[in-house]
Amino acid sequence: MIVSLVRLLAAIVIAFFAGKLISKIKLPSILGWLIAGMILGPHAVSLVNQQILDAGWYQTVVHILECAVGLMIGTELVWNKIKRSGKAIVVTTLTQSLGTFLFVSLVFGIVFYVQGIPLYLAFLFGGIALATAPAPALSIVREFKTNGPVTNTLIPMAALDDIVGCIVFFTTIAIVAGNLSAGELPAYMIALVVILPLVIGVVTGLLAGVTLKKERSSSATLIILILNILFTSGVGFVFNNQVMPKPVLNFMLIGMAFSATFSNMVTEKRLEEIMHVFNPFLGIAMIIVILNLGAPLDYHLIMGAGLFTVIYIIARALGKYFGAYFGASITKSPKTVKKLLGIERCVEIIESAYAKFAKESKNNKIAL
Repeated sequence: MIVSLVRLLAAIVIAFFAGKLISKIKLPSILGWLIAGMILGPHAVSLVNQQILDAGWYQTVVHILECAVGLMIGTELVWNKIKRSGKAIVVTTLTQSLGTFLFVSLVFGIVFYVQGIPLYLAFLFGGIALATAPAPALSIVREFKTNGPVTNTLIPMAALDDIVGCIVFFTTIAIVAGNLSAGELPAYMIALVVILPLVIGVVTGLLAGVTLKKERSSSATLIILILNILFTSGVGFVFNNQVMPKPVLNFMLIGMAFSATFSNMVTEKRLEEIMHVFNPFLGIAMIIVILNLGAPLDYHLIMGAGLFTVIYIIARALGKYFGAYFGASITKSPKTVKKLLGIERCVEIIESAYAKFAKESKNNKIAL
């Protein structure tokens, strides 16, 4: 374990400097972290090898840090900030998410029909295409300190995307699995995957709000917040391992709900103080979470998927773009939101699509 820790620490340091190097050419640091993860992962240099990625302690640490990274989104979900554009955000999220699912499923349905591949796989591709990792987009917002209607729409959408993505993906999996086998997946699992992380986050967030309301020193504030994150993660682990049929809970979603809850309980000034002392820890958490996202990339799977990879990226980008554009149009959002929000989603897709496609294809054992 000591050797694994040294390897991981070395990878973190390398990723940190890779981010600094990338930022010198006016690109977001997160791109450097992601590239470092790909290069240092088990399918390339193997500094972060498969033994580390499969280790129980590593998975535990990553889940805790995912919960911590959730604060980057949840602390922006203050009701007073988003209530004016709440309807537009919900509608735009639904149109770009469901539009992507339908478009990607349609495109792959046509491709698979022509090639004689079972059509149900098209819906699996559509389900996979919905979810976007919120950390990359929010990291860029945080690094460049952007502000305006596009940013104010993007942040709540990042949280809602995960919720819609979970509902559609697990519903699709349940229907497909039920039709392919004699048994059926537990119906309650679909609801639990979405609702349980939110319930855990809200309940623990209420406790955190009570303890964080009072003005305290920076060190005391940091300690209390970290203890609350550890407690929240601990509750998540209990439910993930004891209640769910298999560990599938989204810890970043738990962190979002947790932080959104206490953020609406404290004053704006107090929230700024809390995040100011937590920012250094959040930066380290981001590096490790993005390393973990890039490390499992198997470029052999990408090369093997070939044309399917290209079709997937293009179809998903078009679905996200036109879905966001349509939603922003019907809700009469500002022109900048209508024009730029879809482009932002496409950029996010292009940055992460190869890693996401390869990892999820492997995990779900999709036969191409």
